[in-house]
Amino acid sequence: MSRVKNHLIKDYTYVCLNLYYFMYNEIPIYFLLTFFLLFVCAKIGYALNLVDLPNKRKIHLKPTAYTGGIAIIISLLFALQAVDVFDKALSLILSISFLISLVGLIDDKFSLNTGGKLSLQIIPIFYLIVFENLTLNNIGAYNHFIVEMGSFKVPFTLLCVLFLTNAFNYFDGMDGTLSFTTITVLAILYFLVPDKNFQLFLIIILIPIIIFLFFNFSFLGLPKLFLGNSGSLLLGFVISFILIYLANQKFIHPVLLAWSIAIFVYEFLSINIIRLKNKQNPFKAGTDHLHHRLFEESRSIFLTNFLITLFNIILFIIGYLSFLFINELVSLILFVIFFIIFLILRNNTFKKSMEI
Repeated sequence: MSRVKNHLIKDYTYVCLNLYYFMYNEIPIYFLLTFFLLFVCAKIGYALNLVDLPNKRKIHLKPTAYTGGIAIIISLLFALQAVDVFDKALSLILSISFLISLVGLIDDKFSLNTGGKLSLQIIPIFYLIVFENLTLNNIGAYNHFIVEMGSFKVPFTLLCVLFLTNAFNYFDGMDGTLSFTTITVLAILYFLVPDKNFQLFLIIILIPIIIFLFFNFSFLGLPKLFLGNSGSLLLGFVISFILIYLANQKFIHPVLLAWSIAIFVYEFLSINIIRLKNKQNPFKAGTDHLHHRLFEESRSIFLTNFLITLFNIILFIIGYLSFLFINELVSLILFVIFFIIFLILRNNTFKKSMEI
């Protein structure tokens, strides 16, 4: 017993020392490298005409480089090499995410059709699920009854990751929206999991997103930069597998993890339900997203981002308190009820926009 205890103390000390070393020695380098990569990728994007052109559906007015996601994944891979205390699963998630980022870049450049886009996305997702066994084995215990996925765990996990990866992509339609909501999710996970090793992993993901915002809003005259599909798919992919990792490790109940991404789930489902109801193509880009609707009312990007971020935080607080003070089943029921309310409200905004 004492050997086990000494081993655990030794491992914990090792993690803390690595965290200390990274925070005070590597983070300044990481900041500078990420800034440099974002700057270079912006310049390369404009030089090679890897730009998102404005149109009536989009809010930006000038061609803007969409190579932000490439800079972020390169900086994440650098950090992965600099810190060696992560679980194999966490390291694999970041390593394989390079492929999903590449898929996004190809999509940005060649505008793939829905079938081609999803087919390429499935490759890295399938690899982590089948060959690395990163599957969602159950969706939690409710009143002591565990809902096991059994033989459906592979297709169910595949659908969940595809769903959430593309839900993140839906939010990348306005400056800062996806970045701020992703930061919110990472902050929630940081709060939920008091594990220094995992928290360091979240910090490593958080830093390039924060630095990217300076380019996204072109602060101090920096070249304007978008995440592009290479960035939005990257963030959705990474968050998806982080949630699966946490569910498998039993750190967090799956219903709490669902509340952390509630805004993504609600918006993606509601848009597609409304489009199908109105006999519209659910895969076609449009101006019916939540950020479009809020921007039309407020005419302020900052207010729109603030409201979406605040809404996600409020949703999580409701879910967390219901889980903490009542039980997981009530929390799940509330999750469904709030989605129904959200869907009704979104359907009403859709009708009003059609009348206009």
